Amino acid sequence: METSIVGLKARLSAEYKYRTELHAHTFPVSGCSQVSPERMADIYAKRGYDGLALTNHFLWGKDKNVREYVDFFMNGYYETAAAAAELKLKVYLGAEIRFTENINDYLVYGADREALEEIYELLPFGIENFAKRRGESERLRRLVIVQAHPFRDGMTRIDAGLVDGVEGFNVPPPQNSRNALAMRFAHENEDRLRIITAGSDFHYPDRGFEGLAALRSKALPEDTFELAELLRSGDYLLEVGERAIILP
Repeated sequence: METSIVGLKARLSAEYKYRTELHAHTFPVSGCSQVSPERMADIYAKRGYDGLALTNHFLWGKDKNVREYVDFFMNGYYETAAAAAELKLKVYLGAEIRFTENINDYLVYGADREALEEIYELLPFGIENFAKRRGESERLRRLVIVQAHPFRDGMTRIDAGLVDGVEGFNVPPPQNSRNALAMRFAHENEDRLRIITAGSDFHYPDRGFEGLAALRSKALPEDTFELAELLRSGDYLLEVGERAIILP
C-alpha cells in the first residue's frame, strides 16, 4: 500500500510538474507585507517555484485618484516581474480586493489594468452588486474570483453563487484560517463553487512561511489570463508543505 501511494505521488508530481504560488504580497503596495519585490522573486526562485501570482491588496479610498492608485498597484507587479525574469520565474498579475461592506477578501485572477480600474469603481457597492455587474461586463466575466480564507475570524458568510471558488488552504501567522472548514464548505457547494485554491498568503520573510502551498499544473501559464483559464479547467493539483498533494 505504501509503495503504491509513493508511486502515485511520484507520477502525479511528474505529470503536474509546474508549481505556482497563488497568494503573496509585497510592500509598499501591501502595507502589511515586509517583502520587497526583489526579495519576493528571489525567495520563490530559490524554492524552485515556476510561477507566482502577486495578489497585493487592492482597497478603496474616497480620497484616492483611481488612475494614480492603479499606477501604484501596477508598479508593484512590474517590479516583481522584472526581478523574477532574470530568475526564470513567471509572475502573474493578481489582486486581493475588499469591498467596503465588510472585511471579506477576494482573490482576483485574469485581470489587466482596465479590469482593475473597473473593479475599483465597484468596491463601495458590495459583492452582490459586483456579481451582478460581472454578468453585464465582458471584461469582468473573464475574471476568476475566489473568496480568500472564508472561515478566518471576522469573515462574513456569503452566498456561494457570488464567487467562482474559495481558498481551501491559507496559512499566514498568526491567523487561523480554519482550512478544514473551508475545504468542507467548498465540497458541500461544489455545484456552484467550481474552483478550490491553496495559497501561502506570504507577507513576512525569514519565518519559514514562504512556499507553503502551490498550484501544480501540467503546463506553465503564459500570463494571468491563462492562469484564470487553468483554474476554470480544474486540471490542476494543490500541494501543501511541499509534500502533501491534494486533489481539489
